[in-house]
Amino acid sequence: MIDFNRPAFVGKELDYIKDAVQRGMLCGDGEYTKKCSAWMQERFCVNHVMLTTSCTHALEMAAYLADIRPGDEVIMPSYTFVSTADAFVLRGAKIVFVDIRPDTMNMDEKLIEQAVTPKTRAIVPVHYAGVACEMDTIMDIADKYGLKVIEDAAQGVDAFYKGRALGTIGDFGCYSFHETKNYTMGEGGALLFQEEKYLDRAEVLREKGTDRSKFFRGQVDKYRWVDYGSSYLPSELNAAYLFAQLEACEEISGKRMEIYNYYHRNLAGLAREGRIEQPFVPGACTHNAHMYYIKVRDVGVRGRLIQYLRERGICSVFHYVPLHTAPAGQKFGRFAGEDVYTTRESERLLRLPMFYNLDMEDVKQIVDVINKFDGF
Repeated sequence: MIDFNRPAFVGKELDYIKDAVQRGMLCGDGEYTKKCSAWMQERFCVNHVMLTTSCTHALEMAAYLADIRPGDEVIMPSYTFVSTADAFVLRGAKIVFVDIRPDTMNMDEKLIEQAVTPKTRAIVPVHYAGVACEMDTIMDIADKYGLKVIEDAAQGVDAFYKGRALGTIGDFGCYSFHETKNYTMGEGGALLFQEEKYLDRAEVLREKGTDRSKFFRGQVDKYRWVDYGSSYLPSELNAAYLFAQLEACEEISGKRMEIYNYYHRNLAGLAREGRIEQPFVPGACTHNAHMYYIKVRDVGVRGRLIQYLRERGICSVFHYVPLHTAPAGQKFGRFAGEDVYTTRESERLLRLPMFYNLDMEDVKQIVDVINKFDGF
């Protein structure tokens, strides 16, 4: 069976985990947490990086630091993972869903402004498949109405918009290092921001509401409970695994891009015949080969293709069920305007196997099997 995903493993992970154990500090903010943060600060040109236990928790921190309150409205796409909305629902916000672009599957930037009301406090662009939203337009709207921009860049680590790393353009950026992502720590994430004014509150928030970070730096003689907080700090074991992956980012990225490009070249014939649509990457965007998907005619074709692939030992999956169609989405949110593309395009999309340790012979087999499918 060809798996849909397997977590990346490059070889140094176990050595670094052993080293973390021998250092005698496993609870977080140790040597490997600092190394991961410093690596991202330098590579992505961002002032502050805080590792978290998940991208979900990074989003929760961003919602708190953005001062989202009950009754506020937050604009985002419906085609996203539940965490994008949950982080703001927990703050009492109403979610306002905006339709997507059919070419990139990202929120349609041309529809955002008409969704703004006096209650709007933030825009949450989701960079689907590591392809950037149209951030210039989004930032202009945010500036015009005094809104925060919180980038859900869960899939966008090491992807760029006009040379700027995704997650560093808005007020806050949120990364995922879940096992399905390009670089992984099993479960984990990161919060990124540029402005110094958020640092103290972010440290306290991540450290259960205490000034423990200042205590470890010798700035206070004891740490105390000083504000609201929670436990968002990951283990050093997770950070040690991640650092091995970050060190090997060029190798991991290169392999994923090789797989992506092979799919793209060798399925192009089906696209020319109008049987499938392939991913589109706008010129301003540098993607990270987070996933490769195809879009077929409709949900019926997709179901038959999934079954066809499964019968031949290939695991493929569809992605999100749009949030506005779910019970919680109807309870906590509303759709602004018309759902022209969100549901329709989500029912057409099929993700193909994509992971660092995927053998290229398996990739060739996947392409051959798809090209032989006569049910398009």
